[in-house]
Amino acid sequence: MDSDFDIIVHRIYKGVQYLEKEIKLDKYGNVKIADDVVAIIAEIAAREVQGVYSMSGGIADSITEILGKKNPSKGVKVEVGEKEAAIDLYIIVDYGVRIPDVSWQIQENVKKAVETMTGLTVVEVNIHIQGINMDKESKEEENPEGKSK
Repeated sequence: MDSDFDIIVHRIYKGVQYLEKEIKLDKYGNVKIADDVVAIIAEIAAREVQGVYSMSGGIADSITEILGKKNPSKGVKVEVGEKEAAIDLYIIVDYGVRIPDVSWQIQENVKKAVETMTGLTVVEVNIHIQGINMDKESKEEENPEGKSK
């Protein structure tokens, strides 16, 4: 028989979803995952996708930055219920990427990360392309031979 330590390590490894199936959390009390937690997970997962330059927070986040406050979930809006989450991501992509492919990869990565880490069911991941980063193109124009200065 496995020791208590082995069982705990196994459950942590399998994630929150595994715990919810094995132990009825409401038996001991409620677990509420804050919207900001889901938003941060979604932002990190979106930034991992190749072709994502940055997140675009819009005017509200710009005002927040001017006031000196940092928004850890810039460019992400979430609605979290008891068992489900809906996520909207505002993205700036690199020039030259195929936007539908990058969007699909973001949706897959975000859905997997949020569901694995929180146990919530992600019902939708909406991608809003807000701009294109042209830095790559301008670097090539400055140095057309590809040599570093």
